[in-house]
Amino acid sequence: MKSLQHDSAVTHVAGESEYIDDRPALANELQVGVVFSEKAHAKIKKIDLSLAEKTPGFAGAFLAKDFAHAHWGTIFQDQPFLAADTVRFVGEGVVVVAAETLESLRACLRAVRITYSELPPILSIEEARAAKSFIGFERTIARGDVTSALAAAPHRLEGSVAIQGQDHFYLESQASIVYPKEQGAVEVHSSSQHPTETQHVVAHAIGIPYKDVVCIVKRMGGGFGGKESQAAWFAAYAGIVAHRLKRPARIALTKDDDMIMTGKRNPFENFYNVGFDDEGKILALDAQLFSDGGAYADLSTSIMERAMLHSDNAYFIPNMRVVGQVCRTNYHPHTAFRGFGGPKGVAMIEQIIEEIAATLGKDALEIRKLNVYRPGFDTTHYGQKIENNMLPKLFAELERKCNYVARRKEITKANAAARAAVKSAHPSGVKNSAERFPKIRGLSLTPVKFGISFTTRFLNQANALVIVHRDGTLQVSTGATEMGQGVNTRIAMIVADELGIDPRKVQVMATSTEKNANTSPTAASSGTDLNGMAALMAAKKIKGRLAEVARHVLSIPEARWATRTAGLGTEEEVEVTHAEEAARDFIFQDGMISHVGKPDAKVDFKSLVVEAYLNRVSLSEYAFYRIPNLHFNKLTGKGDAFMYFTQGAAATEVSIDTTTGETKVLRTDILMDLGRPVNEALDIGQVQGAYVQGLGWVTTENLFYSPGGKLLSHSPSTYKIPGIQDTPREFNVELIENFGNTINVRGTKAVGEPPLLLAISAWTAIGDAVRSARGENVFPRIKIPATSERILRAIAPGAFTAYEAKPAASLIRERTKPTQKSSAKTRNASKKAKK
Repeated sequence: MKSLQHDSAVTHVAGESEYIDDRPALANELQVGVVFSEKAHAKIKKIDLSLAEKTPGFAGAFLAKDFAHAHWGTIFQDQPFLAADTVRFVGEGVVVVAAETLESLRACLRAVRITYSELPPILSIEEARAAKSFIGFERTIARGDVTSALAAAPHRLEGSVAIQGQDHFYLESQASIVYPKEQGAVEVHSSSQHPTETQHVVAHAIGIPYKDVVCIVKRMGGGFGGKESQAAWFAAYAGIVAHRLKRPARIALTKDDDMIMTGKRNPFENFYNVGFDDEGKILALDAQLFSDGGAYADLSTSIMERAMLHSDNAYFIPNMRVVGQVCRTNYHPHTAFRGFGGPKGVAMIEQIIEEIAATLGKDALEIRKLNVYRPGFDTTHYGQKIENNMLPKLFAELERKCNYVARRKEITKANAAARAAVKSAHPSGVKNSAERFPKIRGLSLTPVKFGISFTTRFLNQANALVIVHRDGTLQVSTGATEMGQGVNTRIAMIVADELGIDPRKVQVMATSTEKNANTSPTAASSGTDLNGMAALMAAKKIKGRLAEVARHVLSIPEARWATRTAGLGTEEEVEVTHAEEAARDFIFQDGMISHVGKPDAKVDFKSLVVEAYLNRVSLSEYAFYRIPNLHFNKLTGKGDAFMYFTQGAAATEVSIDTTTGETKVLRTDILMDLGRPVNEALDIGQVQGAYVQGLGWVTTENLFYSPGGKLLSHSPSTYKIPGIQDTPREFNVELIENFGNTINVRGTKAVGEPPLLLAISAWTAIGDAVRSARGENVFPRIKIPATSERILRAIAPGAFTAYEAKPAASLIRERTKPTQKSSAKTRNASKKAKK
């Protein structure tokens, strides 16, 4: 079965899928909320709870001193559960409040009074660099002689790319319910990508051992990395209430509070110096990457590492040096986001390719194909050889499939005609013209080479429990968490395929730390790779035992089967001693088990399971898997960081209204290498969804902060995620045939994150259009996201000169300033009124 609908498809459509806040409230359940800082950096002078304590429905309030451990953190334990003396970002928790109802909770939160003494905040990467405010140490990954190669290069370019953050905007905000159990234990239900970390953080917060905490995750209403680490501290807030007050406690943030309190995709500022020859071949690249980590470390150092590892993207660069440094600022601690650091490194090298093409007067696709990894030039700057390299084929096939050459000629011709028309109407030129031609178009084809596996080696492990019941149905438990991506469906299909049964007979259970302990987060696109392989290993062991039972029952008359004799004890039981050998002799297919050499000797799966049970043969199995051959040394920046690479390419055509700056994506063609997909329909859906989410990142999703560091765009009305009108008018997605990937489970390749990076083709297409509009061989450096205003500024920078000469406030005063005549009338009217 090549495709199977998502296991929750019917319940999603029917509105019956249960999320955390859908769980029925218990009679004595408490509502939990957080009073958070309104200051980016300040000393806490006083916390006054007196009014809150008098508010009807108040049940309790907790401060930093009430937590058993002061700090938590995924890599460095540097983030307080609650601020004790100093707040370091707007949204940092100061007081946890519990109340009887939502209405009383809101009243209690409003009644808490906190007095601050403000301190100077650091609110940009530039300020952090000047103050030497850093998280972790500076890291370098390099090969070759970069300095000499740059000096000898025929052409040099220096530049930078500025990349803003992105909000995860999951539909289900951060939510947890904690139930107190016997002897001080707690049961945590959380919307979390990492149940094990949530279990551990809750235990640390309330001061109990891990054995007394069970964390259960049925599903999430979206995660995208935002619930990999940051779900844990909200569960800890509910945990301390439940543990201390001995009552169930529920926390479910509003969208506004969630966006203000939680971290985003890390903003980056990347600087580069590149040398290349007359053809456009890159000879050397020297890059410095700076990210905004926010107030605390979270996952930012690992995110920076992946950005450094992906700064080559799909291109062989013989001399390359990448230096990375995370900056500490007074924003919410930034965190994992689909693609992790990969998109920031890839955006940089793709801008470099475009700039080289513009400088040499060539098509950027020509430069990309010249530099792409190919035989003999297939080792990365960190020393990993690219096996199963599909990049040249992806370029060639997509160029042909999307009719790139003909479309490029037609777009160039149309844009030239538009420039000629505007030049005729406006001899002063488009740069300073307030009245520009209405539409310009751009086209760009960009690739992705995304490393699959965690770069932190110990995270590349998983375990699974497979249980076969006597009716022939299965329950499978793994550490994978379902956030809409279909990991449960894929795992069910892998197990069912191994045992030759209908996947609908397999139920993947809610993830629970009492069944699957010490698991890694569902992240790094490795949910199926790790957990699917562990489940497959467990299923293989059961299959071997069933095969040996089949060998026995098919060799004797049915009258002597255990179903007829077990109760009487007249037959000897099957002893499983050669399970692996037996598995090779039997075919499990379509619910039947038959002997390889005797196709008529067969038994149905359910009957065989019953026989196994009656012979006291185990029908459950636990398996452990770890990804082999990972040898990346973080100190030297050398080695095999990834198990394999998911690869793809996208060609995107955009149209820009140069009166408003609005961008429309006219057409996108994507060609992906996903090996042999477990579920093709789900994989194509993931490609489409990832691309559209990436499209939001590079075009419309503009995080806007106040001068004091508070996020202002914290709701659907102020933060623009893609709508249906923002998706490509023509959207073609194909999967390339690839049977060469044998290293992974079932020969598949991960799909979760890589396609998001293909949306960079829309950003470079916008740059292509703007360059065409200006008629210059200079690629515009448009900040990500390329909003309408930024596009207009790039097309006609002179038109904004007047606005940039004075602060916005003075411009408003000038526009509203009365004329002398009206001012005189006003003065006369005022005099008469006084008389």
